[in-house]
Amino acid sequence: NNCIQEQPMQINSLLNAIVAKVDHARVVQQMQKTGHLALILPYLKQVQHLNISIVNEAINGLYIEAHDFEALRESIEGFDNFDQIGMAQVLEKHQILEGRRIATMLYRRNKRYKQAMDLAKQDKMYQDAMVAARDSGNVELCESLLSFFVDLGDKESFAACLYVCYDLLRPDVVLELAWRNKMTDFSMPYMIQVMREMTSRLDALDRKEVKRQEQATKQESSPNDFQPDYHPVMNTMLPGMGNLAIGMGPTNPQMGMGMPPTGMAVLGMGAGMQQPQQQMPFGR
Repeated sequence: NNCIQEQPMQINSLLNAIVAKVDHARVVQQMQKTGHLALILPYLKQVQHLNISIVNEAINGLYIEAHDFEALRESIEGFDNFDQIGMAQVLEKHQILEGRRIATMLYRRNKRYKQAMDLAKQDKMYQDAMVAARDSGNVELCESLLSFFVDLGDKESFAACLYVCYDLLRPDVVLELAWRNKMTDFSMPYMIQVMREMTSRLDALDRKEVKRQEQATKQESSPNDFQPDYHPVMNTMLPGMGNLAIGMGPTNPQMGMGMPPTGMAVLGMGAGMQQPQQQMPFGR
């Protein structure tokens, strides 16, 4: 307090010298009580990087009092730790248009899109209204704004809204509004783009279907490449010869040509054929 009374212009130098040791929130509270908050604006800007709520609100309040809305917008966009809805409610009643535009921005950033759009429409800031409707992602909100422009007879804003809110508008609603209110010419660029996208999607689906059918046809017409791992034994025996089983034993060189070798058995050379058995006479 002594410094403020005796050397008020040196208060920032003092605070900068002890900036690492002071409680910034308490400094703001003390200066608000004395009514000399504007004196320490350089100090507040120096410590704003800490993003302290009371410091941000003090700086923003000083910018509003000074009608420095450019600096206010930079402060809001850079440091968001403050009561944004409270500030928007204050700024929406401000006499200067730029202050109300900042209120619209704050409502939009806090997802109060209808409030932002209504405030922008009230100030005839239609571009801000279109941006708020688009950011909402709400089809009904976008179409209500489009109907608002139709009721006004504002064909240019109608066409601009079709461009900004393109992804959220239903083509049948757009076509009906344009046809009923003689704005077909202003809706034609939108309709051409819609038809182009629909054609591109159908072409892509056709290509996928053709490719799928070609693959299916190729799989159906491909030969069977299966190769067995074994080779079946072929029956090379002559028909009617029966089964010949030959057991090879040691050959006897003394055997005649008409006698089979020892150990060789001949099984049925034909059906019903048997080897004759020699009968031994009785009495021997």
